[in-house]
Amino acid sequence: MKRLGPAFFGRDSPVVAPELLNKLFRFGGCSGRIVEVEAYTSDDPASHTFRGKTARNAAMFGPPGRLYVYFTYGMHHCVNISTGRDGDGQGVLLRAVIPVEGIELMRMRRGPVRDRDLTNGPGKLTQAFALDLSHNGERAEVYDDGAASAGPTLVGPRVGISKAVDWPRRFRITT
Repeated sequence: MKRLGPAFFGRDSPVVAPELLNKLFRFGGCSGRIVEVEAYTSDDPASHTFRGKTARNAAMFGPPGRLYVYFTYGMHHCVNISTGRDGDGQGVLLRAVIPVEGIELMRMRRGPVRDRDLTNGPGKLTQAFALDLSHNGERAEVYDDGAASAGPTLVGPRVGISKAVDWPRRFRITT
């Protein structure tokens, strides 16, 4: 199993995003197979980096392969992995994973939900993995275990944004 590093993440997010599908994300004693992501670039009006670097979004500006954790809607954390050249302001939002290891721990963190609902959304994912603002800027743990894709990659518009809605930068695989 190979840990993905800066060379993998140091490319544009629309290139990295579909290649993250079916890789293993590890954090907080848990792991999950990535099945849904969204790509964001600095020229994207829906990106947190569109208006430039701030204290909040600094992790998205690199180095590549770092976690950008943010709090949204006053209730959920979400996590991106920085991509692109150092200083460019790109990232891939992790939208969903299929739990692989630490499922009992995820259940404890998430409460009484169906297993299929443990990590099928960006806020659910961060809660199950116990990711919060204190992890912003840490190096992402993503591994390629050589597993074959479970199905074709579906490409479409991103979810929950109001700008550049029609940009086809959401990538997912069916399970």
